[in-house]
Amino acid sequence: MPPHPSSSVQKARESLAGRLREIRKDAGITGRELASRCGWSESKSSRIENARTPPSDADIRAWCRACAADDQIPDLIAANRQSTDAHVQWRRLQRSGLRRLQESTGDLYQQTRMFRVYVSDVIPGFLQTPGYATALLSSIAHFRGTPDDVSDAVTARMRRNEVLANGTRRFSFVLEESVLRYRLCGTETMAAQLGHLLAVMDLQNVAVGIVPFSEQRTVWPMPTFTIFDDSRVHADTLDAASTLTQPSQVELYARAFERLSQGAVRGSAARSLITAALASLGGVPTRSDAWAASRSGGAGSDGRKHHTAR
Repeated sequence: MPPHPSSSVQKARESLAGRLREIRKDAGITGRELASRCGWSESKSSRIENARTPPSDADIRAWCRACAADDQIPDLIAANRQSTDAHVQWRRLQRSGLRRLQESTGDLYQQTRMFRVYVSDVIPGFLQTPGYATALLSSIAHFRGTPDDVSDAVTARMRRNEVLANGTRRFSFVLEESVLRYRLCGTETMAAQLGHLLAVMDLQNVAVGIVPFSEQRTVWPMPTFTIFDDSRVHADTLDAASTLTQPSQVELYARAFERLSQGAVRGSAARSLITAALASLGGVPTRSDAWAASRSGGAGSDGRKHHTAR
């Protein structure tokens, strides 16, 4: 089988093949002996080890059991499944516009009971007002050169975010203070967004922590990521949306979230940081004014009301 046309998928396959090869070597057996124990041809072992043939889940189980490495099975099966969809190219997802990208995670959002979200760049999608989401998605569409379906994408995002109001689900957010200060939209829209953030903090199923600029850090600021229950992580970069499902990967991100949470302030201290960011906008110093603006979706810097999703 020729190399996969996606370099990221091919690299993932080669990494998995390398891990299987090391497991065999650690067991002290040859490819021929492995094939005999698994009940398949020696050439199949060679093709799997050299990333020419993707193994099935059953192949991985047989391989690990033949090498007395049963404890490696969950991670390797997850890695095998990731190899085809872990590094989904943003440009491919966005080829037909941003609306489909918003809708693609709808089922996952409905299935998840505990969300842990860390952001270092923008207000989390869960907490965005229609006005803020419009400004952000417009910027993304312009940068990517994708079809302009921002209005529909915002509607889809707001519909998806209704999961926040479901009291059976819990949300824990950790934001860098910089998120409160970045100007990705007009002043009124940003004021409405910060006011909405204050209002959301009153929800019983939502916990918001903010890492202050002044905090003596134990871990560095990281790229944005979301942990869905204890089974899946979405980690975003400029060129890709990585879906991570290996137990060891999920555990790593869970540990990172815990460390970042330890440096975050909550309650009145977090509200003070948001209020200070509001005051820095000028002319919108009160929480009540900003909250009222957030209820209407906010206004753009040109004074026009952005598209509302409800």
